[in-house]
Amino acid sequence: MAYERLVRKITKENLWLYVINVLKDTPLYGYAVKKAIRDKFKFSPSTVTVYAVLYRMVHEGLIEKEVRDDTTYYRPTEKGMEVFRRAKDFFESLYRSLFEGL
Repeated sequence: MAYERLVRKITKENLWLYVINVLKDTPLYGYAVKKAIRDKFKFSPSTVTVYAVLYRMVHEGLIEKEVRDDTTYYRPTEKGMEVFRRAKDFFESLYRSLFEGL
């Protein structure tokens, strides 16, 4: 159970990390974000969850949206990329602290 809780917390409860990762190279529309996460990270968040996270990320200024041909595309902002880099540094530091010497 502990391992399953860890996986749930690192994936679905921190979905914004995966969203930034799949958007950093190219803007995507909502369902394409979900599909890219599924293809790249091998888990499939619900469509409602993906859209809720996208909405929250826009509100927080981590991503921005652009409407093209009646389709809304999302891409990371500079703030979003900075927060993503900070998260990367945190995970690297945490990994070293927890697992160094094993």
